[in-house]
Amino acid sequence: MNGREIPVVERETGAVLIAGPTASGKSALALEIAERLAGHRAATVINADSMQVYGELRILTARPSPEEEGRVPHRLYGHVPIRTPYSVGRWLQDVAAALRETWAGGGIPIVVGGTGLYFKALTEGLSPVPDIPDAVRASVRGRLDAEGAEALHAELAARDPASAGRISPRDPHRIVRALEVLEATGRPLSDWQKEPAGSPLLDPRSARRLVLWPDRDWLRARIDARFGAMLEAGVLDEVRAVMDMDLEPDLPGYRAHGLRPLIAHLRGEITLEEAAERTRAETRQYAKRQFTWFRHQMADWERLAPGEGLADVLVAS
Repeated sequence: MNGREIPVVERETGAVLIAGPTASGKSALALEIAERLAGHRAATVINADSMQVYGELRILTARPSPEEEGRVPHRLYGHVPIRTPYSVGRWLQDVAAALRETWAGGGIPIVVGGTGLYFKALTEGLSPVPDIPDAVRASVRGRLDAEGAEALHAELAARDPASAGRISPRDPHRIVRALEVLEATGRPLSDWQKEPAGSPLLDPRSARRLVLWPDRDWLRARIDARFGAMLEAGVLDEVRAVMDMDLEPDLPGYRAHGLRPLIAHLRGEITLEEAAERTRAETRQYAKRQFTWFRHQMADWERLAPGEGLADVLVAS
């Protein structure tokens, strides 16, 4: 590519999209690109991580620090209370507003995160699953409390085997979601997901689409080191504050890696080292699932190894 700017900055509705596994340096790269573009065109960093939206979980979800957020505009970080269920549909509404405002101000959005479904919905559209009535939602969640996730998963396997095959029996949020759709619409979630998606918010041809693709050993070391830094930054105090809120454990925010093990430690059920090892293991498993998603769902995205000088290469390319 020729020229001195990222190609998409020349398009009125363009964007830079940066995906990648957890702990791969996505946020730092987005910030560096935004600062290097400042002399050409203002940039806004927009979050595409489903856990970094929660206000109470800055340290545990490795959100940018207040100092980093102050260096360039950041959007959709910590803007949702953890008590509030948040979905890809809600994120699409929020990101649409953030994109419009960035473009209206003459800026370039840099959308960054590790939630592959957010990027897929942004560039390909979202299947038209209807809203779930509050009564149905309350009924299914009441059954979760009474019967447990594995029992509901067994029911899902009988009624919607395609969805059950993709959902772990230990994933209560997704089990509940699939059963809610069944109860509310009479159709399996897997059927709804086959429906034609709505129009995407962003034409992928107008964006520079990047996936960070680090060496696995390097990433494992980063994951382990990052948890140590979280402890030093006060993550236990952050988790204690969430624990004291007495939240429903099926809330999406409870899926933040490390939250349950650290709560178990604070309750005296396991040692800190056991909680640390569970957190590291959860995070490594999540990174493995992210690699799989990116390989299959983002096969045509540009893969780049993270490293020093990457921002220079991207801005100059």
